[in-house]
Amino acid sequence: MTDAARIAELARGRDAVVAAVYDGGSDPSAFFPAAARALVDGLTKAGVNRLVWVGLASILPTADGTLLMDTDGYPREYRSFFLAHQAALDVFAASTLDWVSIAPTGDFDHADPARRGGYRVAPGNAEDLISYADLAVALIDEVDHPAHHRTAIGVVV
Repeated sequence: MTDAARIAELARGRDAVVAAVYDGGSDPSAFFPAAARALVDGLTKAGVNRLVWVGLASILPTADGTLLMDTDGYPREYRSFFLAHQAALDVFAASTLDWVSIAPTGDFDHADPARRGGYRVAPGNAEDLISYADLAVALIDEVDHPAHHRTAIGVVV
């Protein structure tokens, strides 16, 4: 994910790229910005302008504008991971790519991953759940019918 030339090779001829990345063996503060830079460089070289990034609820604003990660009771032990994810979005924002970051507004419904048949865009809310299947539909919808550009959104059922 940090090799721009390889990304360009794999992306060439595509309309868009969906990226869901993680490297548990690396320092997130180095990995996420490096992956974002490689995506920007690789997609630009490949002539692919649309990037749909699987985001993180923690960096979404809540209804009152407070970032979810800054709300009372939200786990603080992963804050450096959250900030690393935000650093990737900062790389995208500084680029000319047509990107969108899509995250659950809260968390996944681990007990029931099946599709429920819909989703809506909403602010961050730790109590919200979305199925894996419904998030996948939101990602593909942004490839097939781009409605959000150069922004991060949260989705919930």
